[in-house]
Parts: sequence; C-alpha cells; structure tokens
Amino acid sequence: MPLRAVAGRASGMMPGLDPVDMTRMSKPPPAPKADRQASRRRMALAVVLGLVLAGCSTPGTAPGAARERGFYPGQLFKTDLNRVAEAHQQQIFASLRRLADKLYKRNPREWRKSDAASAEAAISRIFDERHRWRFASLGNRRDLAALHVALHSEYRGDRVQALVVGLASMVQSAFGDREGFYLLDDLEPQHLYNAARNVEIAVWKLATARDGNGELLLLSNDFGDPPNLSFEREFGRIIGLLDALSDVIEEETERTVTRVVQNLTTAVFLPVY
Repeated sequence: MPLRAVAGRASGMMPGLDPVDMTRMSKPPPAPKADRQASRRRMALAVVLGLVLAGCSTPGTAPGAARERGFYPGQLFKTDLNRVAEAHQQQIFASLRRLADKLYKRNPREWRKSDAASAEAAISRIFDERHRWRFASLGNRRDLAALHVALHSEYRGDRVQALVVGLASMVQSAFGDREGFYLLDDLEPQHLYNAARNVEIAVWKLATARDGNGELLLLSNDFGDPPNLSFEREFGRIIGLLDALSDVIEEETERTVTRVVQNLTTAVFLPVY
C-alpha cells in the first residue's frame, strides 16, 4: 500500500486527500449575496432608528400644526399607541390655540401689554416659536408656576399669555415634553390624568378669581342673552382628551391610575412629571 494512503488512514483522513484539501472542506460556504444585503439593511435600519429616537427625545415647544399624511419613514418606528398619543396631543393643542384666540378677543387689553403687534402675533409667539415655554415676561416660569402667575391678582403682564403658557407647558410636561412618539417612548397615565384635573382647577379659578377691585381677572364665558359657552366647550374637550388617553395607556400598560377627588374651592394643582 502506498505510504500516503497508510498515513491517511493512520491520521483519520480519507486516502488521496492532503491536509490542504481537508482545510478547504472544513470552511463553511460563503453566505449568499442576498443574505449579506439583508444583514446590511438590518444594520442600517438599526442605525437610523437610533438616530431618529435620539433626535425626537429632545424637548420641544408645541407639536406641529399637522402631521405628514400618508406613509413616511418615521412610521416604521411608531406603534399604534404612539399614533393615538400624537392624535390626542394634536387635538389638545388645537383647542389651546383656539382658547388663546378667544381669550384675546374677550380681553384685547392683554396682548397690548406685550410688544406684540396684534393678537395673532401674540398667539404665534406662544405656539410657533422655539422657546421651550420659557418667557422672560414670566420670569422663565412654566407649567404650574406659570399658572400661579396668571391667576395672581397682582400680576400686571399679559395674563392670557401666562395662562395659556401655563396650560400648554403643563400638558407638554404630562406628554414627556415630546412633539412626537416612537417605539421607545413611554407615557405615564397618571401624569395625563393629573393634567386633566389641573385643567379643571384652572377653569374654576378662571371663572372666580378677581382683582382688588372685584373684577374678574379674565373674561371668558358669557352667560348673557344669548350665552357664550364656547370656552367651556374647549376646556371640556381638552379634559376629555387627556382622560381618554390616560385610560387607553392605563389599559395597554396595565398600570394603575390613582383617582383624586378634590373640592374645587380648595383644590391644589397635581404634579405632572
């Protein structure tokens, strides 16, 4: 028997194959081109997802007036709950903008206290500029602190601005200061529930708070003939949207929301973050 064959049997190798041949046999076959392309696509998608989520976690001001219609790449990173939250947020801010307009029409002296050229300019400053709800006229206060300023009888600035900034920034705090929602974003139903109760308290205070002369701080609902209850409807819409979203998130995430019952005459604002 040839020496090469004997050596092959002794080493456990097949006759006629040298070690180089066995090395070639032990290597796995190269991945098909389609698999390599799919792997690259998955890696690229992961990178894009990270960039999108990082960019959307930056606190903003107010959500845009309208979302993009139809399909756009960001939808790949949204859940149904994300879309529901965005829809509710959009509707809440549409109501807040309408309330600002109504309040300025009923109280035109307020926008004139600022350097705004018109009521429309004052509204745009609140909702369209990138200020993150920090206004020098309010001492950079936002959320509940701005609401306290708006309802203080000694405040001499634009009271409509203070009230709307307080309400809007408080709602945004309950939404995690986000303008859009994606896969890794999380909402706390208790904060949304608390925000709804805070709006109720603000509405009651708005209807009852008076200055040193016994005059209402701001005019809103008119119970004359015919009555104008449009303010009540807008506030009720905001409260309903916050409560509905809180209920949806509570059910989806199996978290428990603590319901609070307060007497409006002595009620205190609840934390939203």
